[in-house]
Amino acid sequence: MDRKQEISLRVYMVFTGIVLFAVAIVWKVVAIQTVEGDALREMSQKTHIKKEVLDAERGNIYSEDGTLLVASTPSFDLRWDLKVVPEDTLRKHINQIAAGLAKILQANSADYYKTRILTAHKKKDRYFLIAKNAKYYEYQAIRELPVLNKRKNKGGFIVEANSKRDNPYGLLAKRTLGLWRENASNVGLEEAYNNVLEGNDGSRVLRRSTGNVWIPIEDMILEPENGKDIVSTIDINIQEVTEHALKESLEKHGCAYGTAIVMETATGKIRAMANLKRGAGGVYDEVENFAVKLSEPGSTFKLMSLLALLEDGYVKISDNVNVEGGVKQFGSQRVRDDHSGMGVISIEKAFAASSNVAFAKLVDQYYANDPMKFIRHLQDLRLDKKTGIDLVGEHAPRIKTTKSASWGKKTSLPWIAYGYESLISPLHTLMVYNAVANNGKMVKPYLVSEIREYGQPVQKIAPTVLAERIASPETIRQLRQALEAVVENGTAKSIKSQLYKAGGKTGTAQVADGQISYKDGVKQGSFVGYFPADNPKYTVMVLVRSVPHGAYYGAVVAAPVFKVIADKLYALHIGGWNPPVQEYGRNRSLVVKSGNSDDMRQVFSVLGLQAPAGVSNAEGFVTARLNGNIFNTEQQIVEKGKVPDVVGMGVKDAVYMLERAGMIVQVQGMGRVTSQSLAPKTSIRKGQQIIITLS
Repeated sequence: MDRKQEISLRVYMVFTGIVLFAVAIVWKVVAIQTVEGDALREMSQKTHIKKEVLDAERGNIYSEDGTLLVASTPSFDLRWDLKVVPEDTLRKHINQIAAGLAKILQANSADYYKTRILTAHKKKDRYFLIAKNAKYYEYQAIRELPVLNKRKNKGGFIVEANSKRDNPYGLLAKRTLGLWRENASNVGLEEAYNNVLEGNDGSRVLRRSTGNVWIPIEDMILEPENGKDIVSTIDINIQEVTEHALKESLEKHGCAYGTAIVMETATGKIRAMANLKRGAGGVYDEVENFAVKLSEPGSTFKLMSLLALLEDGYVKISDNVNVEGGVKQFGSQRVRDDHSGMGVISIEKAFAASSNVAFAKLVDQYYANDPMKFIRHLQDLRLDKKTGIDLVGEHAPRIKTTKSASWGKKTSLPWIAYGYESLISPLHTLMVYNAVANNGKMVKPYLVSEIREYGQPVQKIAPTVLAERIASPETIRQLRQALEAVVENGTAKSIKSQLYKAGGKTGTAQVADGQISYKDGVKQGSFVGYFPADNPKYTVMVLVRSVPHGAYYGAVVAAPVFKVIADKLYALHIGGWNPPVQEYGRNRSLVVKSGNSDDMRQVFSVLGLQAPAGVSNAEGFVTARLNGNIFNTEQQIVEKGKVPDVVGMGVKDAVYMLERAGMIVQVQGMGRVTSQSLAPKTSIRKGQQIIITLS
């Protein structure tokens, strides 16, 4: 190959290479535009544009009188990127910063903060925790400290906003009102009405600007839709009385757990629902809703058996029944009474004395040839269906039929008659008794009466009638007569009141559920009743589960709880007092609470006593003290910007007074206030937290 050909070949090779390179460039450009373009544009947008969620504000829960029961309060996790802070700058201001943190947070000393900050700075910690769940006023104060008051890229201050769900009344109705936790399961009304309370989150788009600052883009903001508020039927005053009465009985007898429910007879509104379980160290807490827990009801079920017998015309309560000394054999099983030795007695007396033999014998006698006739009465009482209360987690009850695999031809019918071989909840029992108290009309129990948006009602929830009449007027009359006999001269005569008449039924049952068998000696006592008997306003269900071989009789562990609740509600909401005051106070210790002067005047009025001058002439709040038998009162002067004295008050008055002063209240215990974490008349910082201890 000559020189000329060699040069030409090289030229062609270079030219070909250039052409191929050009083709590759063109192909890459086309590929970027058509194949990779979307992905690259998305990558660019992620670098310079981002979308941010705007959280909706969760709705509050109120009582019907406007009391705030549950609310969302903001909290902040405060952190510090110490890598951006020069050492000489930090050394210059560290003493002032540490002293400021100690004063604002009131958790640790200035030396503590100084040591931790300097150690973290040496490690170039970019996420140093200053405070977790800080209050808004704490966050505002900390951001004014030296260095921390600079822009993020110079001061390194990092703020992460959170929303904390706060129940100002602490333990009261905690399980019923519920628990809301982000990214976790919820309970109570918080779960049942989550779709109403949570609202809809919004969003906004931000563009990265110079200095690495993200700026919102106009017209690309979707505002969040805040959640609506709900109004609960729970009355915090009735709840406090109910919870305290139940806790007192549980502690006295060392019981495992208990529930107490107060229902407004005419409407089905649940005015109180207390659930307490014994935990470590014998401390009781609201950790489970026992009001909807299924169990064998025991003797309170005898009302349902008596209703069937009366409604079918087989008996009258004046008829006699032979209880055969309190023992009777059915097939291979034996039924016994707790009170042996009785013979021929009236059905009314058998009911008042809670004879197991009487009701097992009567139901077996009249329904043995057609057991489903009896079972249909139970089904008509809706005992085979959920109550429909507005809570998540209610389980379907179990009422046996003759088709059930476990039906015993000789034993099931008599055992069902006195409260075994059926699984229903305390709420089911309450619903049936309430229908009897309500002249036969059965109403659904419910916990929310209204939904509001921006303070205005958007939905009112009216009472729901499940059955206009569960039995004839004559059957209802006889049932109420039998229930009132229980309190007058039967198993619950110890709770008979001089002030009003009540009707009800004690119940005691052996327990076999979960890992517990009958031989373990665990039992539950119950009492369900209504008052005043002539015109019932409230129906109350109390159930208490014993520890193995502990106290369990319904008349001992449950009926006294009803008595405390009924006494206080009668005094406050129904008829006032009309006994000789000396008779009422003879066997009781006098308890004095500080509180609102109008409330005090009402108490003295219904007791028929003349109010002391310190009460009759007072306005606002009164401090009351009992020194021996001397009742001393003094009008409380609340100075603006100073901590009020709430020792001796009930929780409602104390929380109202402290929140009105601009403080955040944390409640511990129940009863009346025995101590407060901040001394009276000390200066208040806006939004400052105070802990009140009740006993």
